[in-house]
Amino acid sequence: MGAHRRKCDWCGSGTPIVRDMEPINAEYQYWCEECARALIIKGDPIETYRELEGEPIYGRLLEEHCTLKRFYSFATA
Repeated sequence: MGAHRRKCDWCGSGTPIVRDMEPINAEYQYWCEECARALIIKGDPIETYRELEGEPIYGRLLEEHCTLKRFYSFATA
C-alpha cells in the first residue's frame, strides 16, 4: 500500500505526514499532522522519524510546540 493511501494509525482517518522509526508499539507507526501535534503537546514526541510528504511538516511542529531539550533525528532512506 502506498503512503498516499495509508491512514493515520491512531485516528484512522488522517493522511500520515510522519513515520515513527522506533515505535514502542508497532501498531502506531504512521501519524497524521493533528495526531503528531497532539503527541508533541502531550510531551511524548516521536524521537526518530521520517517525513512522508517531502517537506518538514513534523520538523516544523517540533520547532513550534516542543519545549523539551532532547535531540531528535530525521531518519534517511
